Amino acid sequence: MKTEGNNTLEGTVERIVFFNEENSYTVARLNSGEHTQLVTVVGCLAGVREGEYVRASGCWEDNPKFGPQFRIDRCEIVPPSSIQGIEKYLSSGLIKGIGPVMAERIVKKFGADTLQVISDQPKRLRQVRGIGRKTLEKIIASWEQHKDLRETMIFLQANGISPAYATRIIKQYGGMAARVVREDPYRLVYDVHGIGFKQADSIAQRMGIPHDSPARAAACALHVLGEMAAEGHVFCPMGNLIERCEKMLEVPIPLIEQGIGTLVSEKKVVVEEANGQMIVYLAPLHIAEAGSAHLLKTIRDSVKVMPRIDTDKAIAWFEDRHHLKLNPGQRQAIRKAFESKVLIITGGPGTGKTTIIRALVEMFRAKGQRVQLAAPTGRAAKRMEEVAGIPAATIHRLLEFSPGKMNFLRDRDNPLECDVLIIDETSMLDIALLYHLLKATPDGTVLILVGDADQLPSVGPGNVLRDMLQSGFANAVELTEIFRQAEGSLIVTNAHRINNGDTPILASGESAKKSDFHFIERATPEEVAATIETVVTARIPDAFGMDPLFDIQVLSPMHKGVAGVSDLNMRLQQLLNPSGNPIQHGMRTFRVRDKVMQIRNNYEKDVFNGDLGIVFSIDRDTQQVAVDYDARTVIYEFSELDELELAYAISVHKSQGSEYRAVVVPVIMQHYILLQRNLIYTAVTRGKELVVLVGTQQALSLAVRNAKIQNRNTRLAKRLQDNVMPGAYL
Repeated sequence: MKTEGNNTLEGTVERIVFFNEENSYTVARLNSGEHTQLVTVVGCLAGVREGEYVRASGCWEDNPKFGPQFRIDRCEIVPPSSIQGIEKYLSSGLIKGIGPVMAERIVKKFGADTLQVISDQPKRLRQVRGIGRKTLEKIIASWEQHKDLRETMIFLQANGISPAYATRIIKQYGGMAARVVREDPYRLVYDVHGIGFKQADSIAQRMGIPHDSPARAAACALHVLGEMAAEGHVFCPMGNLIERCEKMLEVPIPLIEQGIGTLVSEKKVVVEEANGQMIVYLAPLHIAEAGSAHLLKTIRDSVKVMPRIDTDKAIAWFEDRHHLKLNPGQRQAIRKAFESKVLIITGGPGTGKTTIIRALVEMFRAKGQRVQLAAPTGRAAKRMEEVAGIPAATIHRLLEFSPGKMNFLRDRDNPLECDVLIIDETSMLDIALLYHLLKATPDGTVLILVGDADQLPSVGPGNVLRDMLQSGFANAVELTEIFRQAEGSLIVTNAHRINNGDTPILASGESAKKSDFHFIERATPEEVAATIETVVTARIPDAFGMDPLFDIQVLSPMHKGVAGVSDLNMRLQQLLNPSGNPIQHGMRTFRVRDKVMQIRNNYEKDVFNGDLGIVFSIDRDTQQVAVDYDARTVIYEFSELDELELAYAISVHKSQGSEYRAVVVPVIMQHYILLQRNLIYTAVTRGKELVVLVGTQQALSLAVRNAKIQNRNTRLAKRLQDNVMPGAYL
């Protein structure tokens, strides 16, 4: 309840109690000098640090739970003037090279003139013990960057843009940031990752840009297409696009059509007719889909001069070398590999896909062929390498991304140097990555795509493996026979039962103790979450000797809710890593030894969406976090930490392409929207030695019965079927 009208309040920010990165909503404690106690202030405080002096306007209100507090409408940041304020300001980690100890030394040397010295006479800082030439250079660069950031913050804070996004805007536009945003805030939708139409539209409205501006309609259409791509769609029907834009914009349809027309003329989108309706693509996705279809057919139809081989003798040679017997499906796959230019090999767990990869590598190499192995994720590539005995790479590294050029160095003009290219975990390929891979594949190459078509589709847009199989454009072999050594595993047995729509088998009595598949019945989400805590931290480590950090992975269908990814991460972090030099970044707390995951591709750092690592160190002076990825250290600035999430629990989608010694999965009715057969199947097949499901039989039965697969708008299959010609082989 508001108790007074418009007021002003000034003071030093003593402590940030809460900060929401999404909307910059902040709860802080302010020392105003006019009140005997610290004042609670709430509202948008974008860019404010502890130790800074603020001048705010707003109103007092009496919160029933928290008592009197000052709700801020507008806020101006003023550099601190007191010695204590300056020291607290510099101690906050604002300037690289200055931590709490160094801040105390600098303020002791220069007193109230400290900020003026840093700004106008920074070389004088060399008089302070511990500041050498390199440290001084860091401080100067960081101070200049902070000045730019602060000027932009002052301009943007009234528009509700968070500090993390403001940093990205400055990185994108440099000194032109404020001018660009003033002139065309909708550019943020196109240029700055993470800023969507709603944020840009809010800024535009405050700046007086007309509600019926064609630029607004165009930006909204791009936003909707981006949302559709995030849902896995490659295109959007024109009717759906206009309908969604109309709801968001509340403007006449002709204006929306004008905006889409602008995007077409600017070559940002492509419109074409399909099945009697108009469909709209983001231009890069249209290029990727049409280009992939063309390149796949080009590779399939190109001539390949292959050394003569007696496949029966080659199979016998491989079997003798490894003292094993290939089954009929595997033999067929090997024969097809030597007859085809493009071959697709699919099969569930335990059907011998990895054995085929090893066999093909050895046979092709024995015939003098250059073989290259790759997979979408680092873990999948490492597994290929271990099985096949030759190097394997992630597709991104195989294609040699150049941060300077922001593109792959391997393409049609600089193709891969191989005769045979084998890709594993093909179900994870989205349409864009497929296109880049095919551009770098020489026409004469034998392309072998291995995967499990029943797993979840890629996180990115497209349904590549299913579309290729549906099109029938190339030879395909499905492996169905489970190997004898895999038959004793309930993980393998139940994965195939789930895939066939059958309820998993559960071991009982003494055999349950040795089983690799368990279901723990729990009725409520709270009980499920509490049981997962116990299972991960005590029961599995005690019974199986597994490390809860490195060997056990919790997989949840959803992010939100009591048994969702976010909640489980907070619970498990507190249990497994309660201390460790914590830092706060928005709503996330990171600590040394935290298990973390990269959540989007970062080509400059050579880390990719889904990569798992461990926080190695946190340096407040340099404002950097070091993360270890399989013995490779990657450095993150504090401002880049929105690229990381805690990974004690991750989504099932993010687990694709990876295997873990043990997986623990909540299965509850609260996740019913995502309880689908291919999701449970994917989760179960991630466990190598142990799978533990925790939840209700009702939820598990619902998931197993629900074979409905969410349709994705793609036309790869149709493009591959058009003008189908038989391959030419020698």
